[in-house]
Amino acid sequence: MVPIVTLSAWMVFQQPGFLIAAFLLPALLAVGFDRRPAITSGDQITGLDLQETLLAVTDEELRQAARSGSDTTVLVIEIDGFKRLEERLGRPALDDILRSTARRLLSSVRDLDTCARLEGPTFAVVIGGVMPPGRAEARDLARRLQEALSRPVEVEMSPVPLTVSVGYACASDVPGATGAALLQSARLALIHGQRAGPSALAGFGPEMRSRVARRGALARQAARALEAGEILPWFQPQVSATSGRLVGVEALARWPRAGGRMVPPAAFLPALEEAGLTAALGRHILFKSAEALSDWREKGLQVGHVGLNLAPADLTEPDLAERVATTLRRLDLPPEALCIEVLETVVAGQAEDTVVATLKDLARLGCRLDLDDFGTGHAAITSIRHLPVHRLKIDRSFITGVDRDPDQQRMLSAILIMAERLGLETLAEGVETEGEIRRLAEMGCGALQGFAIARPMPFDQATDWIAARPALAAPRPEGIRRIG
Repeated sequence: MVPIVTLSAWMVFQQPGFLIAAFLLPALLAVGFDRRPAITSGDQITGLDLQETLLAVTDEELRQAARSGSDTTVLVIEIDGFKRLEERLGRPALDDILRSTARRLLSSVRDLDTCARLEGPTFAVVIGGVMPPGRAEARDLARRLQEALSRPVEVEMSPVPLTVSVGYACASDVPGATGAALLQSARLALIHGQRAGPSALAGFGPEMRSRVARRGALARQAARALEAGEILPWFQPQVSATSGRLVGVEALARWPRAGGRMVPPAAFLPALEEAGLTAALGRHILFKSAEALSDWREKGLQVGHVGLNLAPADLTEPDLAERVATTLRRLDLPPEALCIEVLETVVAGQAEDTVVATLKDLARLGCRLDLDDFGTGHAAITSIRHLPVHRLKIDRSFITGVDRDPDQQRMLSAILIMAERLGLETLAEGVETEGEIRRLAEMGCGALQGFAIARPMPFDQATDWIAARPALAAPRPEGIRRIG
């Protein structure tokens, strides 16, 4: 029997282009006539292969690489901000974006390479025969694909800005790799890169798997701690800049372990997010904070309101406003006793964005709304214009050294004047010195929060602090005046 590659080559040699076929024959013999498994079906939207085919092709590439000494690379590519795009544009437009991305992907790789759609906005590519083996070549390829796919897409005659994040893994970095292991490693690299934000580009290294394993263990521990009620709100006071009177507290999630050792929020919050428990944490902190406020009121302590930080995962839950209303009714609290603190960057979308709609529902309920870390985002004026904001929480970057730095004073004065013209209250975050307290009071800032006032405290300590507050007074300079 004549081998299929020899027979195919013989047939081509009978045609006028036999010289071209002769040139290509060594390559055909090296790689095999057709390494791709028979494709019975593909993705219905993009027409690309599915994960099953990608894994089969990758396994074959790895077998070929073992014989030739070349490398195999898998890249996982994800369109950034896909959920927000869906909310803004709708499903039909999103399908157009997926199809356009698939076409660009196919035109950016070789015919020998295999492209697949995994799920949602995620694609994968397997590249075989990479010489010399190593991350440098894979990174160059990943960067070229990222540039090719990060261009505006035309949707209904309008350009839609698009960015993608890419994670990649080389078989030379994954000893004994299989197709599934290589794909998983590329996914891990993508997740690792996305922690730094959109347009991420990250390669898998052997050290990454141990970090991922540690993070996975922490995520499991954090999930158990949340279920056991070990993660609780601690409360940081907010006081009037001029009188020192307590005006409210901010609830901050804290995880104290046995022996008094604290797990940093920067560690356990991402772990809970990875475990898909951000919304569960938000529900827990909401109830425990409202419960604390109810207890203080029963004790006759005037706290004002409790501020609650809500993540995007909380604000996209359709029943959030109803759940808040139920909690307030259950504890006999007025809606204005709850202040929703939301980052300026979270509300940077369109006026009809789901997050903004939820915030408006909470405002209609009667809850207060603080714009947190004001001045660090890119949608400050827009956010104020289309949201029922009550107060600006001015970021610490505008507060540090305000008693000594004239430039800081001018910047802060501009923010305070704008807030006054718009009828908004103000609060300075991260106040750490007596000098800052005095200068902020002179400049007309409404309220203060920071270590110079008090650190976050568990419920019992916060209760003692609040009860003793009437005997305390924030330093108040003689002859308060407003600068600006």
